[in-house]
Amino acid sequence: MLRLKIFSRILRWALVAFFGSTILAVVALRFIPVYFTPLMFIRCAEQLKDGESVKLHHKWVPLEEMSRHMPVAVMASEDQRFLLHHGFDYDAIEKAAKSNLKGGKIRGGSTISQQTAKNVFLWPGRSWVRKGLEAYFTVLIEFMWSKQRIMEVYLNSIEMGPGIYGVQAVAHDNFGKDAADLFRGECALIAATLPNPLKFSSKSPSAYMLKRKRQIERQMKFIPSFPAEGEDYDPKTSAGGVYRK
Repeated sequence: MLRLKIFSRILRWALVAFFGSTILAVVALRFIPVYFTPLMFIRCAEQLKDGESVKLHHKWVPLEEMSRHMPVAVMASEDQRFLLHHGFDYDAIEKAAKSNLKGGKIRGGSTISQQTAKNVFLWPGRSWVRKGLEAYFTVLIEFMWSKQRIMEVYLNSIEMGPGIYGVQAVAHDNFGKDAADLFRGECALIAATLPNPLKFSSKSPSAYMLKRKRQIERQMKFIPSFPAEGEDYDPKTSAGGVYRK
């Protein structure tokens, strides 16, 4: 009986510590730039294990210092309903599940919010524990962050090539310019690599990547420019909606 009480007390305090620390972390990162993520450290360890030189190229830049085409490109490629959902796109999840059940190529239904939660707070993997934590952090950031902040953190933390993280790093390494100077087609090409940035390159794109780039550019025509902080999204208008203050 005594052991049960001790275990219950330890469990209770462990849960308090977990929820308290995670909520504080999400609140803090609402304002503090994300300079490092778990994936960055994991990739560095993998490079050392393989006997390679450590490469970690990452520089945080505010959303306002990125090309206006970059958020639109990743929405067109990864999550066209980003501004409409609250972290989970149930239509995309349903379609992915049906496709996977048919035995075809495995598809994911992760939103930009879910990918941001995974990139910033968690590790790669497909276990149920990690997916559960991903859902938990997705709810937190959708509740505590604006869509602009989620997009800003996503574009600064996403892996965009071997040792390359974020749009400023990929713009510098692959295009020789700052993120603010990326052209529309370059943004679409970067977005085209995101399903597998270790396999696909925006610096030396294959014919398949160029085809994906053209597809994304076509989709970008139906997505309005990304709203600034304080602007509202109106999905009832044509061509994907307009923004109003």
